[in-house]
Amino acid sequence: MSDPAVDAWRPGAVPTSPAGLSLDRLAGYLAEHRPELAVGPLRANLIAGGKSNLTYLLHLGDREVVLRRPPLGHVLATAHDMAREFRVISALAPTEVPVPGALLLCTDPEVIGAPFYLMERMPGEVFRTRAQTDPLGDERRRALALAMMDTLAALHSVEPSTVGLSDFGRPEGYLARQVRRWGGQLDRSRSRPLPGIDELRDLLAATAPEGANAGRIVHGDYRLDNLLASADPVAVHAVLDWEMATLGDPLADLGLLLTYWDVLGGSDTAAGNPVADGLGPRAGFPTGGELIDRYARRSDVDVGPLHWHVALGCFKLAVICEGIHYRHTLGQTLGEGFDRIGEMVAPLVAHGLTAARER
Repeated sequence: MSDPAVDAWRPGAVPTSPAGLSLDRLAGYLAEHRPELAVGPLRANLIAGGKSNLTYLLHLGDREVVLRRPPLGHVLATAHDMAREFRVISALAPTEVPVPGALLLCTDPEVIGAPFYLMERMPGEVFRTRAQTDPLGDERRRALALAMMDTLAALHSVEPSTVGLSDFGRPEGYLARQVRRWGGQLDRSRSRPLPGIDELRDLLAATAPEGANAGRIVHGDYRLDNLLASADPVAVHAVLDWEMATLGDPLADLGLLLTYWDVLGGSDTAAGNPVADGLGPRAGFPTGGELIDRYARRSDVDVGPLHWHVALGCFKLAVICEGIHYRHTLGQTLGEGFDRIGEMVAPLVAHGLTAARER
């Protein structure tokens, strides 16, 4: 992972624990439970860029692995489930879906202050900003976007029962349950007036489709900057951030992807936002419609109209952004870019209302 480190370690410096991670207690835990990992001096850097779970690069002697833990402070129920992430990447390891190797799960919050897991460090780059994507040129940007869609199609083609995930979720009523779930998260994150967001929730609840494609493995937050990829040659090396994965309707993944891509990444009003600055048509990538066409050619999923699913994506992302904004106001975020997250809620709600009213 090539994001710059927030807490950089310098040769000759005394190793210190970055915020959210006790190196002393982690070292003791590894020595007891995975002694083969407890080799050499233990150092850690907080990897910048993530807006939800915290991700650290661990230096275990000459080896580098990655640690994931929930965010600090105000944590929404079920939204930062380390065991869930660990289970799904373990299950998908033998499939065509590229995932990091799963190394260790610790559900005891006493070790570092929260449950965590370790995974292999994978090659590639997280493409997140215009500074990264502008130099690629049109051809490589297009190839990268199409590879992203091919990977999503591969995920949705995995039969859950063949990888031990038949009980990973409840497909029946998934879309209606998503509206209720994120509505509940909204109520637990609400700290200021949010005009229109309750109307959007009500519209979604009243018009939720049955979900003819239900029963597939859904990532829950699929987008370009949740991939480790390379541009020369173009390849996707790993899909990251599985905290919201479940069994459900794959159109929810497509709707949320279009929210990032066309709503945030295609609008001048969203220029420079900290979530989708380097994504979408504004950044020189193909349109969302082209991406959906590519997915449809690679998948047996009936895509159909996606207006409702885009509206759900707008609602879900608005709630996530409001939760991050709330943590930021409490001083419980690490890294940069959190001060503007709250500005994204209103345009997401407005676009969601427009999409929800389409027929």
